[in-house]
Amino acid sequence: MRAVFCTKYGTAEVLKIKEIDRPQPKEGEILIKVVAASVTTADSMMRKGEPQFSRLFLGWKRPKNPIVGTGFAGIIKDKGENVDNFKVGDEVFGETGLTFSSNAEYVVMSAKGVVLPKPSFLSFKEAAPMCDGALTSFNFLKGLAKIKAGQTVLINGASGSLGVAAIQIAKSMGAIVTGVCSTKNIALVQSLGADNVIDYTKNDFTTGSETYDVIYDTIGKSSFSKCKKILVTNGIYMSPVLDLTLIWNMMSTSIFGKKKAIFQATGMRSSADLNKLLKELLPSFQQKKIKMVIDKIYPLKDAIKAHEYVDTGRKRGNVVLLMEG
Repeated sequence: MRAVFCTKYGTAEVLKIKEIDRPQPKEGEILIKVVAASVTTADSMMRKGEPQFSRLFLGWKRPKNPIVGTGFAGIIKDKGENVDNFKVGDEVFGETGLTFSSNAEYVVMSAKGVVLPKPSFLSFKEAAPMCDGALTSFNFLKGLAKIKAGQTVLINGASGSLGVAAIQIAKSMGAIVTGVCSTKNIALVQSLGADNVIDYTKNDFTTGSETYDVIYDTIGKSSFSKCKKILVTNGIYMSPVLDLTLIWNMMSTSIFGKKKAIFQATGMRSSADLNKLLKELLPSFQQKKIKMVIDKIYPLKDAIKAHEYVDTGRKRGNVVLLMEG
């Protein structure tokens, strides 16, 4: 089978497509023929080994798990003993977490991992990136911020995979949403339901007069200190992008002040928790309250081009790899 390998940290050029033996499922595992997989900003950061302290988990000198990618959608082709929750032929989707390996024609994972039956109302292309933008934003907005109807939410990076999901999720929860994006993405952000849009090429949202209950910085380009003055008294600044500044802000705000800085690595939650969140999220897609925004689709042979595009920082929604082709 073909798989996308990263044997050292660096630019997209370090990636290689190699032919390797198909993995075999052991007891409690399933073998999935991958139809589509995601290529995300998180994948890009992992490929670069950034932030550097993440290498404590990824591998200090080089990736411990060299096949890249986490999100996938595919078909179960085989299973090991004692797998009762899936059968061969089932269409599934999910994520592999820190074992990576989804950017390949086949992947093996635990049947008790983050994997669910793929519903008929989602295509393979739509299901593959579900555990990146949609699941992460759902966890932050519902689980961490506990958004209530009528609250004001600002989303920085509103046109990325986390941002496009966050706009729709926050709106479905009754929030008043402001999206921050570039000029060319204003129409997209408005079409997804944002009540207000700030063009960051013309205005710095942190210097405005409006205040917000929640600031969700999906790209980690701002900071708690910059946003503090535009948060309401009990406001929350939160980001899925961890750095030392955010760590310090989390520690200090947990002790002092009513305004809080929050981070959580959604992918580090238990498989049971993530599967539960996915099950809660899926009805919103079925009811068309949320739709998957896909920017570009690449064949597996163009995985390097897909990573290069993600590295531009200009993707709108999600980037998907198709294994055939």
